Amino acid sequence: MLKNIPSILSPALLKLLMEMGHGDQIVIADANFPAASLARNLVRADGHGSEALLAAILQLMPIDTYSEKSVLFMQHGKEVATPRIWDKYEQIIQDANEPLSIGHIPRFDFYNLAKTCYAIVATGEEQLYANIILTKGVLQGGL
Repeated sequence: MLKNIPSILSPALLKLLMEMGHGDQIVIADANFPAASLARNLVRADGHGSEALLAAILQLMPIDTYSEKSVLFMQHGKEVATPRIWDKYEQIIQDANEPLSIGHIPRFDFYNLAKTCYAIVATGEEQLYANIILTKGVLQGGL
C-alpha cells in the first residue's frame, strides 16, 4: 500500500501515468467508447464513473500549460443536448487548480486522436459524450 494514492487508481493506471511524459495524452472514455479497438495501452476501470477517475488522475498528473487546448471533449451530435457532465468536468479541473483550456472536437476526429494517445481508460460511465482527452504537463519544480 502507498499513502495518498486514490484507491480508484489501479496499479496498471498508475504505471501508465508514471510512464507518460510531457505532451502525452490519455483518454478517459465512457462505457460506449470503442476503447479496446482504438487503444495503444488500455486500462479497464469498469464500474467506475469518469468524474471520480478524472478527479483522482488530476491529484497526480499535471495538465499541460503549453498546448492551446490541453483538455478535449468529444463534440456531441445534433441529436444530443450539451452533456451535463462537461460542467462537472470543468469544475473538477478548476478544483484541481489546473489551467482550463478546453477544446471540442468532432466524434470521428476524437476517435482518430484517441488512436495516437498514450492510453485509454475505459470506464463504466453511462452518460453520453463523456469522453475526454487530457494532455500531460510538467511538474513546476525549482530551477
